[in-house]
Amino acid sequence: MQTLKVSGMTCGGCIKAITRAIQDQDPQAQVQADLGTQVVKLETSLSPELAARLIEDAGFPVLR
Repeated sequence: MQTLKVSGMTCGGCIKAITRAIQDQDPQAQVQADLGTQVVKLETSLSPELAARLIEDAGFPVLR
C-alpha cells in the first residue's frame, strides 16, 4: 500500500477526481482518501512516482 500526503482536497469531488486519475491508469486500483488528514492510500500496480504525478496532474499537490 502506498501512502501519499496530498494537499488541496476539500470535498468528495476532490476524492472522485483523484480516484479517477488513478483508476484511468489502473482500473483495479483501490483509493482511500481522508480529507481531514489530507492522506491518500493506494493499492495499485502503479509506481509511487507515477501515482504522485497523476494526482498532481489532476490538480492536487503531493507533498514529498
